[in-house]
Amino acid sequence: MLRFLHGFITLIALTPGLLAQARPPAPAQQPAAGNQPATVSAVKTPFLSPPDAAYHLPVGETLVYAAQWRVFPAGVVTLRMEQAGSEIRVVGSADASGAVGLLYHVHDRYESFLDPATFCSRNTSRTVEEGFRRVSTSITFDYQRGKSYLEHKNLKKNETRRAENEIPSCVTDVLSAIYYAGSLPLQTGKTYFFPVNDGGKTVTVELRVEAREQIKTPAGTFNTIRVQPDAPSEVFKDRPKIWIWYSDDADRRPVQIRTRMSWGMMTFTLQRVDKK
Repeated sequence: MLRFLHGFITLIALTPGLLAQARPPAPAQQPAAGNQPATVSAVKTPFLSPPDAAYHLPVGETLVYAAQWRVFPAGVVTLRMEQAGSEIRVVGSADASGAVGLLYHVHDRYESFLDPATFCSRNTSRTVEEGFRRVSTSITFDYQRGKSYLEHKNLKKNETRRAENEIPSCVTDVLSAIYYAGSLPLQTGKTYFFPVNDGGKTVTVELRVEAREQIKTPAGTFNTIRVQPDAPSEVFKDRPKIWIWYSDDADRRPVQIRTRMSWGMMTFTLQRVDKK
């Protein structure tokens, strides 16, 4: 469970080191004879399409989640969006707690800035404390030059690595993508594609809209839209499954997230919504 909380913050792409390759969206496949008739229409977008007209940015709102590994309390995750001049700032945190926190220390902090008109990411950074690991990473997106610039520091070893990669005219980062995915129309049966960059090569994320369900949480009972994000299979060392339940309203809050990996199931449940 080395990245169980980190996996929530980076749930669209899973873990930063795994975004190593890119591929274009695969053509939609026709079902075999006798299978369930296809109702999915793939909406392939190699760029960030505009958010749904009814969606509004949750500026000044903090979402607080409880993490559970199997039946054990595992930690606390928060997401916050706030105004930062002409930009939007997204802040995330992940902390292990309880017996899991005693076994494995997690204290992670994330920050991203984006253009509210386009959802294009400007820059993103994170400081990660996981076990004995201490690293900091910053990524800047320069759209005029078509480049992303990565600086990765190993704070324990005092080592720095830098890299640059080509990017398209607009990308989202793994933290902002949590909000961007919720801003899409999310019509049941459709699949959406959008680019995500985490300092390596840009990958195309596939977001499948599966069903509408009612979810009960400590923050309330919500009518939700269940989606399943996925990225290129060749970048995953451990093939996980992820489901996100967004509230079926203009807020599109992620009220529940579930990840299934080889070591078990993790569930992140919304506990409360704090407003400025």
